[in-house]
Amino acid sequence: MQPIQVQGVHHITLTGADRRSAIDFWQGVLGMPFVFEQPNLDAPEENHLYFDPGDGRLITIFTHEGRKPSGRPAPQGPGCVHHLALTVSRAVFAQAAQGLKARGLAHSGPKDRGFMDSIYFREPLGLLIELSCWRFTPPEGFDHARVLAEAHRLRVARGAPAIADEHVAEAIAALAAARGR
Repeated sequence: MQPIQVQGVHHITLTGADRRSAIDFWQGVLGMPFVFEQPNLDAPEENHLYFDPGDGRLITIFTHEGRKPSGRPAPQGPGCVHHLALTVSRAVFAQAAQGLKARGLAHSGPKDRGFMDSIYFREPLGLLIELSCWRFTPPEGFDHARVLAEAHRLRVARGAPAIADEHVAEAIAALAAARGR
């Protein structure tokens, strides 16, 4: 039997608190345009807010006026979401820590992930949010996943513990060469 072939993430839906806290965070802090709202068609007592994270997909939030932000870390056991990673530009990443601090949001500070940089913080309901910034641009005709798959192959062949800049650079060169560039 063939696997069900997915073509990408359609949307992500999170359970939020009240409408105002959702708009204040997703639009006010993260700058995601508020696209539209309607009732949650499976639970009409809830509202369903739609936000644009910037890539043509959607992040949606179920809200209910009886729920309030708790600020407690969200559960992280099996079956739970560990964190939501959002892409930001290098310029935005350089200002992220300062912007989070100005809003009173505690954060991890910049973290070196080898092929990307990250900063972590919790949104008002306790979900861990990661702002991620790529350290490389894929060659024309390739995406980040293809470059990382090749970099991983190189890393494993050399016995390195994690992908490093050298693996990414060689992967980009190999992919560009394969295209005749």
